[in-house]
Amino acid sequence: MKPITVAENARAIGPYSAAAKANGFLFTAGQMPVGRDGKIVPGGVEAQTRQIFENVRNILATQRIDLSAVVKTTVFVADLEEYAAINAIYAEEMGAHKPARSTVQVARLPMDARVEIEFVAQCG
Repeated sequence: MKPITVAENARAIGPYSAAAKANGFLFTAGQMPVGRDGKIVPGGVEAQTRQIFENVRNILATQRIDLSAVVKTTVFVADLEEYAAINAIYAEEMGAHKPARSTVQVARLPMDARVEIEFVAQCG
């Protein structure tokens, strides 16, 4: 396993790596909607979802891959009432690419985020 860090993203908020590469796959930690300052971005669930995709693109770029390499995501939401808003941005970001996905409502997310997403990508 090779841990991955990304200078463009905020540091992890705990004792873990932003991502790890193993056996041809890149596994991200749950991507939080934080900017470079380490704070949750303002603007609600839509802004938070967009920030997550910006953060994951930075991680994928370290391996010279993009969202088309993603094979699985797990979406954690604080409120399933916001599912449609998250889904609309997810669909826009992923385009025609449709990896496997799970979505789970959770009682609470770190830093009181509205959404968190894990990604698994094939990186050869």
